[in-house]
Amino acid sequence: MSQYSRWPTSVKVSALVAVIIAAFAVVGVVDLLEDDTPEVPVPQSQEQEVAERPKCPEGPIAGVDLPCLGASSSAAAKDIQIVTVWAWWCEPCRTELPFFQDLARSHNTWNVVGVHADSNAANGAALLSDVGVDLPSYQDSDGTFAGTLGLPGVIPITLVVRDGEVVEKFVKPFTSAEELDKAVEEAVG
Repeated sequence: MSQYSRWPTSVKVSALVAVIIAAFAVVGVVDLLEDDTPEVPVPQSQEQEVAERPKCPEGPIAGVDLPCLGASSSAAAKDIQIVTVWAWWCEPCRTELPFFQDLARSHNTWNVVGVHADSNAANGAALLSDVGVDLPSYQDSDGTFAGTLGLPGVIPITLVVRDGEVVEKFVKPFTSAEELDKAVEEAVG
């Protein structure tokens, strides 16, 4: 009688299970090394080309320098700036961006601009094109604007800026162009 035949049945079963698991592990590693599955392309959202957009006013917005989204900064800056902070994935932003377009058209003595608060500039420019908005927008890929101004981590946010200083902040989406116009008119005084 061999020494293995004297082992209890539970030890023999455990040893057999260990050998089977080891065999599956070896087969799995070999299978991984020989895998012919085609690679799935990884989206390159950060490297997409940004569509051409309107030029942004020169100089900082509320004291923060940001690059213009899809254009250079060369338009003349004005004393009053109305700023909407938005992102391409934000549904309330999508709804209210056309209201800012209307505001810009009805108040040509103000700079009405956007700040796209997301790292994917191409998606931001695409959203503006999708909703038919020609609003100049700045690109804030790393949260510099909100961080510098101490804004809450929500969007959309609307700022009324006079001579480079924030005089009013609205942390809510507007539901109509009239509501936005009234709120901004009151803040500008």
